[in-house]
Amino acid sequence: MSEMLRIRNLTKRFGALTAVDDISLAVDRGEVLGFLGPNGAGKSTTMKMVTGFLPPTSGTAELCGFDVTRDPIEVKRRVGYLPEGAPLYEDMTPLAFLNFVGEVRGIPAAERAGAIERAAGLIHIGEVMLQPIGTLSKGYKRRVGLAQAIVHDPEVLILDEPTDGLDPNQKHEVRELIAKMAEDKAIVISTHLLEEVEAVCTRAAIISRGKIVVDGTPDGLLARSRYRNAVSVRTGLAQADAVAGVLRAVEAIERVEAGARDSQSAEFVAVPANGAVILPLVAQALHANGLAVYEISAERGRLDEVFRTLTVGE
Repeated sequence: MSEMLRIRNLTKRFGALTAVDDISLAVDRGEVLGFLGPNGAGKSTTMKMVTGFLPPTSGTAELCGFDVTRDPIEVKRRVGYLPEGAPLYEDMTPLAFLNFVGEVRGIPAAERAGAIERAAGLIHIGEVMLQPIGTLSKGYKRRVGLAQAIVHDPEVLILDEPTDGLDPNQKHEVRELIAKMAEDKAIVISTHLLEEVEAVCTRAAIISRGKIVVDGTPDGLLARSRYRNAVSVRTGLAQADAVAGVLRAVEAIERVEAGARDSQSAEFVAVPANGAVILPLVAQALHANGLAVYEISAERGRLDEVFRTLTVGE
């Protein structure tokens, strides 16, 4: 894999406020980096600097070997950018808008219609290409914004909340498209949807108070969870107390938490000490005590819990 994006000691200050504080990272071709953080952590500010729309206070960012400050035109030729809440010309149709974007991007007139057709097909907006953008739903507007980001087939994609406003089916389509495009591009996705990281990202970086606090694979983040290898057990109410007692007696289990309960069943979550694998031990203990259960399963970890732990106080 070749390095497509390199950020070195990037910092942005607004008066006394340091929005982005000395961050560094690199993204290779074929990687999808999930850029996570609470509101106000510095995600969008970083993306605006990386794409050349906001000058850094200090530090550098390079796309495909071009510095965003010294070579802004070359950077913009190679990057596709979907800002958060991307503004669109609502009196235009998607066809007219994408033709305008293609012209600004320097796509030759003879190739423009094909580029627009390709982008519209990938994003599935063909049926609304002649409707005024102002009449479209929020989801379709977001898809038009995504189409403009890919119409020139860029080498690097910077996407700020790309599935915002999309229904579950549309989110699935966009995530599949991102995974497919990642084969020959470097992609950075800012998102607050933690399931998006597990669904499409090969790496995840969490930013908190302007600083990157962790950068690793989604599974590496899950491994930091207190619920790594935790076991959930659902059983009938009649033997709920007995099941809880057996779980508490297993030496490798640190604690037992009560989960969901309804009129017929109760759930318990057995949390292991130091992320140990306890599923076989739990199954063996239940069997040895003659306790049948409705359901038993092991967890990989909880990304939301890791996220809260790393960004506490924001």
